[in-house]
Amino acid sequence: MPRYGRIGAGLAALALLTGLVGAAPATAAPSTSLASAVLTYPTAAGTAVSVNDVIQASLKSGTNATFYSSASGTSGIKCAASSFSAKVLSNPTAPGAATESLTAQTFSSCTTNVFGTTGVQSVTVNNLPYATSVTSAGVVTISGTATAPIQSTVVLNSLLGPITCVYRTSTNTLTGTAANATNSITFTNQTLTKFSGPSLCFGTAYFTATYSPVKDTSKTGSPAVYVN
Repeated sequence: MPRYGRIGAGLAALALLTGLVGAAPATAAPSTSLASAVLTYPTAAGTAVSVNDVIQASLKSGTNATFYSSASGTSGIKCAASSFSAKVLSNPTAPGAATESLTAQTFSSCTTNVFGTTGVQSVTVNNLPYATSVTSAGVVTISGTATAPIQSTVVLNSLLGPITCVYRTSTNTLTGTAANATNSITFTNQTLTKFSGPSLCFGTAYFTATYSPVKDTSKTGSPAVYVN
């Protein structure tokens, strides 16, 4: 079962019926099943996550969020810290799709090896909040709008001074995968294209990050969140 897991920021960005069959006489009708919600805690098919609860996660320990200039390369920007925060808007019975509002996604402790640059001043996710959905199959989709597209602004230091690179997605969406086994959300090579900036800004940024563990911070003890 996928384990659920706000840039990237992006964040992150993703059904089962729990058979509760009791003993019954041989002539009784088949027992029915009680359905779980799409998002539950602290186990799969556990207690439904409440509407308005806040879901949060940081980078999986020992990993980085990366914005590389190619899907298989290592040239670009690497951030050692990133986190997201999302508010639950709906959490229906599984199978289905829960909806959230991605309210924050941050990136820090970033470095660059882009030719001609000497450091990273900031990586900022713009136009928040973003609409987000998580399906019972573990598909996490982050969506912008025509007036508030998915956009990230990167400010780099260079020998000639700071430069600003703005990136957007061509589809106005980012897609990730929620996995129960690792209580994570993973974004892999999500493509952002340069919207504005000088030639030192590479033309395409491939965003990769894994956020884990994903928790319901509105509940005591911040239990892990699962997808059903």
